[in-house]
Amino acid sequence: MAEGELVLRMQGITKRFPGVLALDAVDFELQKGEVHAILGENGAGKSTLIKILSGAYTLDEGQIWLHGEPIYILNPKHALELGISVIYQDFNLVPTLTVGENIFLGREPMALANLIDRKRTTSACRTVLAELNINLDPEMRVDELGVAMQQMVEVAKALSMDAEIIIMDEPTAALGENEITELFSTIRRLKEKGVSIIYISHRLQELPAIADRVTILRDGRKIATHRMEEVELNSLIPLMVGRTLSEQFPKIPASIGSEVLRVEGLNWKDRLVDISFSLYQGEVLGFAGLVGSGRTELMRCLFGAQEYDRGKIYLGKIPVRIRSPQDAVRLGVGFITEDRKKQGLFLGLSVAENITVTDIGQVMNGIFIDHQQEKAVGTGYVESLRIKTPTIEHLVRYLSGGNQQKVALAKWLFAEARILIFDEPTRGIDVGAKVEVYNLINQLAQNGVGIIMVSSELPEIIGMSDRILVMNRGRLTGEFLREEATQAKIMECATKE
Repeated sequence: MAEGELVLRMQGITKRFPGVLALDAVDFELQKGEVHAILGENGAGKSTLIKILSGAYTLDEGQIWLHGEPIYILNPKHALELGISVIYQDFNLVPTLTVGENIFLGREPMALANLIDRKRTTSACRTVLAELNINLDPEMRVDELGVAMQQMVEVAKALSMDAEIIIMDEPTAALGENEITELFSTIRRLKEKGVSIIYISHRLQELPAIADRVTILRDGRKIATHRMEEVELNSLIPLMVGRTLSEQFPKIPASIGSEVLRVEGLNWKDRLVDISFSLYQGEVLGFAGLVGSGRTELMRCLFGAQEYDRGKIYLGKIPVRIRSPQDAVRLGVGFITEDRKKQGLFLGLSVAENITVTDIGQVMNGIFIDHQQEKAVGTGYVESLRIKTPTIEHLVRYLSGGNQQKVALAKWLFAEARILIFDEPTRGIDVGAKVEVYNLINQLAQNGVGIIMVSSELPEIIGMSDRILVMNRGRLTGEFLREEATQAKIMECATKE
C-alpha cells in the first residue's frame, strides 16, 4: 500500500491505573482507507488504546490529531461525533428490535406527533445495507440473525453514522471460513469508500488477506510497525510475547489407550445424521467443519445440554443415556464451552468459587461451604495452572481471556473428568496463552484423559489432534490421522455437496 493521507495520529499516549502503567508513550498512525492491525498478548495495551480513542478512557499524557487537527476526546458520544466507531467482540445490539431499529437507534426518523417514522427508517436502512451489498431484511429482529449477520448490522450502524474510522475488536472470533470471507469483502468495500479500519485480532494467519500494516504492542509499549507484505507471520510472535515460542502447536504424542467413549448412530432432528465414532484414552480427537456443520450440536448432545432423538452412547463398554449436564458431570464428562463468559463461568463469583462449583460437595462441611478448604483447592489450581490473578477471591470477570479459560479448565480437573470436550479452546486469547492451553491439553492426554477438540482454526486442529473427524451438514464426511491431514483435504470434506 502506498503512503496515503494521514487520518489519525496518536503520539506519546500514556495511561496509568493504580499500580499499573497500561500504556507507556505509545505512537500510532492510521491512513485513509487503510486496515491497520494491532497485535499483542492480553494485557499488552490494545484495549486501553482503543478505549482512549473511543472516549471510554481519558489519556494521562500524549496527543491525538484527526486530519492534522489536535483533538481531546471527551466521551464515547464525542468520539462518534468525530466519526470514530467501535464494533466490540460482544455486540452492542438490542436483540428484540429490528435491523433498522438497531441501525438508527436513538437517531430514528420522526413523523408527526413525535412518533418514529418506520417507513423512513426501513428505507434509510435499505440504503445503508445496499451500500455494503448486504442482503438483509430491515424489518427482521436481530435475535433471529446469526452472529455473522449481527456483525454486519454493527458495520451498517457505524456506516450510517458517517464513521470514517471503524475499530473492529476480534471481528472473526465467532465466524466460520465462509463468513470470514464475506466480512473481508465488506471491509474491502469500506476501504473503497475511504473508511479506515483498526483491526484487533489474535488470528495471525488471516492478516495477510486483509491488513495493510501491523503494529505490535507488548507490556503497554509499542514494539514495532510493519507493512504486512514486508513481514513473515512467524517473526511477529516473538515481538508479541517477548520470548521465542519453539512451536506454535507444541503437540506431544500421547500413548493411546482403551476406548473411553463410543457413539453409534446418533441423530437429532435434521441437524445430526447417523453420527458414529470412538474416543480413546490419551487421544486428542479433533472435530473440523464450517459453522453450521453440527459440531457444537453434537457436543451439546454428548454433554446432555440437548437430548438427541436416537442413537447409543457408551462410556467404556457401558451404555449410558446422558439426559442433562448433571448426568454428564456424574459420569466424568466435562465441557469447556466456546462461550466461556455466558456458559462456562460465573462472572460474578471468585476464582475459587468457579473452580469448586462442579463438585461443591468436596468443600462442604455439613450444610455449609468450608471457605478455607475452598480457597486451598483454588490456590492449588492457580499455582499448578499458573493462573494470573491478584487473589483467589478475585472475581473471574476481571481476568484476561487466557486466564478465564484456565479457570474453566480447572473446574473440570477438580471434578476429575475422564472425558473433556473443548469447544473452540483458544478463541479470543493471545498467542502466548494459546501455547499454555496447548501444553495443558498435552498434559491431560498424557494423564489418560480422552479429549475432544472442536476448532474453526484448521492449523490448530491439524497441529494438536491425533485424529481428525470432519463434519458437513450434520454428517461425518471425513477422517484423517494427524500425519495425513492437510487444510485442503479437510476443506474438501467440509464443503462437498
